[in-house]
Amino acid sequence: MPNSGNARNAHAFAVRLMEHLVVPTFVLDSERRVIIWNKACERLTGVAAAEVLGTVDHWRAFYEEPRYCLADVLALGRTEELDALYAAHSEPGEASLGLRAENWCIMPRVKKRLYLAIDAGPIYDEDGNLLAVVETLRDTTEQKLAQMALHSLAVRDGLTGLANRRSFDERLEADWLHSMREGAPLSLLLVDVDHFKLYNDTYGHQKGDSCLKAVAGALDRQVFRPADLAARYGGEEFAVIMPTTDEDGARHVAERLREAVFELNLPHSASQTADRVTLSVGIASVVPVEGMTPQELIEAADAALYRAKHRGRNRVMGRELEPA
Repeated sequence: MPNSGNARNAHAFAVRLMEHLVVPTFVLDSERRVIIWNKACERLTGVAAAEVLGTVDHWRAFYEEPRYCLADVLALGRTEELDALYAAHSEPGEASLGLRAENWCIMPRVKKRLYLAIDAGPIYDEDGNLLAVVETLRDTTEQKLAQMALHSLAVRDGLTGLANRRSFDERLEADWLHSMREGAPLSLLLVDVDHFKLYNDTYGHQKGDSCLKAVAGALDRQVFRPADLAARYGGEEFAVIMPTTDEDGARHVAERLREAVFELNLPHSASQTADRVTLSVGIASVVPVEGMTPQELIEAADAALYRAKHRGRNRVMGRELEPA
């Protein structure tokens, strides 16, 4: 009997200790009911312990729609669902039975989106039966936003906000290899602002920067498929990578882009083409095969762009690239 009393006292102490931890923590029993929801978890989520104790409604503190939390995944052994549920995760290795994950959480009660680092660990009895799962949470939103800002600096053009040349090169290589594997077409647009040097000479570099940003905005609005990439290629040149798109499809987008910039009605009194800023666009399209390189696609688009300029600018020209 003394042993039983000691065990009860130890359990009560462990519960009190967990309730007062500074780390937001909750515990599920083997049926995934909440048995502990500590004060730090109340502060993080805005959900009082009384609202969730004895229920399986802990997900409501983090999300708007029903879904598993990390402790549920561990309790149910559903690790195959981690990819779909979490932005990043690690599965248990030989030295650990727990799970670790990261995710953007809606946090409906406090009405703010937080990026949480989450750990879940099991508690077993002497016979190996699951007694409970402990989930701890850390708010890493500030660190995540700083990381995203640094990543954006690395992959985005500082002036226009479009993808930079490094991103363009990496994406073109990846899309080229994917198109080769799938036997799918890949198209490239090279876009040039007509008479841009004259624009800078006439209106000044500050206006020139504003012009480039306006053109980039129009481009970004017209290139809206998630698979496509709009980039600043260099100076007044832009590029658009369009996977699974043949020349006809690319031409449609190119014409739409040219018209969108024309309709911006940005005055260009020094232009020899129109009274406003215009674009020339070169198109190249190919189904990549062994022996070809992405550079050939770039050269073909560049040649088409040259033809567009040579024939008077403010136009779209294409050239189908054929395998050698």
